[in-house]
Amino acid sequence: MGWAIGLHGGAGDIPLTLPAERRQLREAALRHCLGIGVDALKDKKAPLDVVELVVRELENNPHFNAGRGSVLTNEGTVEMEACIMDGNTRRCGAVSGLTTVVNAISLARLVMEKTPHIYLAFDGAEKFAREQGVETVDQSHFITPENIERLKQAKEANRVQLDYTQPIQNDVKKETPSADGDSQIGTVGCVAVDNDGNLAAATSTGGFVNKMVGRIGDTPIIGAGTYANNLCAVSATGKGEAIIRSTVARDVAALMEFKGLSLKEAAAYVVEESVPRGNVGLVAVSAKGEVTMPFNTTGMFRACATEDGYSEIGIWPSVQN
Repeated sequence: MGWAIGLHGGAGDIPLTLPAERRQLREAALRHCLGIGVDALKDKKAPLDVVELVVRELENNPHFNAGRGSVLTNEGTVEMEACIMDGNTRRCGAVSGLTTVVNAISLARLVMEKTPHIYLAFDGAEKFAREQGVETVDQSHFITPENIERLKQAKEANRVQLDYTQPIQNDVKKETPSADGDSQIGTVGCVAVDNDGNLAAATSTGGFVNKMVGRIGDTPIIGAGTYANNLCAVSATGKGEAIIRSTVARDVAALMEFKGLSLKEAAAYVVEESVPRGNVGLVAVSAKGEVTMPFNTTGMFRACATEDGYSEIGIWPSVQN
């Protein structure tokens, strides 16, 4: 047994033609956030603190679809959501519909720690944020030129979309990638386990480009996009509706609990057998210090490290020798 950490910056149809400068920015961010998490675990910080810390960094990076980089609704606004969960106690907190909160993941933790509830949304969540004194900004802070362009493309194609190239609604027309081949994909998340087997998971997202105002995805739903117990911690990414239908995160834990599968076996089964291809990726760690990062999409921005010295940063499937 030893510490382990996994994190993701979203899964989806990530083209192999993604320009190097775009790829390198995200890889550098993953490397930076992984280092922060590893240092925190080495300093004996609690996994719950570690996953919040890492996800805050990912939210603050405009190159991922959460926090500063959140994509826009069909009305040109942001509606952010997040969830955090402690494995030992199964205490959890979730928020949706945030428009001014800089770090949704920290507000989710406050819901867990400061209220008798699990989930707050929209005006109630915003009011709670003000009461707690968390950092807020004008909504314009989240409206980036890149996401304005993404929304424009989605509206022109009359689609709700996960990124530039992957439609959510059925349509016979083929959508073309953006001029620069960039994509804004999925979610951000982090899972961690310490030397004592304590586990935690955290996930945050801006949702889908051109989503209906009021739409809630898998991220804040316990057992769908986020879950942790005494066996494992899971953070999922991809198409929220498919992830909700398949209760992805909880099913990984359930296969370990009721079928006796290993973490890798359970995660692989859920990703390969339970969810249609092109819909999901996840990062997960076990109480034994294992880590896995499967996906059935073209790619997933991901990184992990374990106490025994293993580390990985990747986007597309690893080449097996």
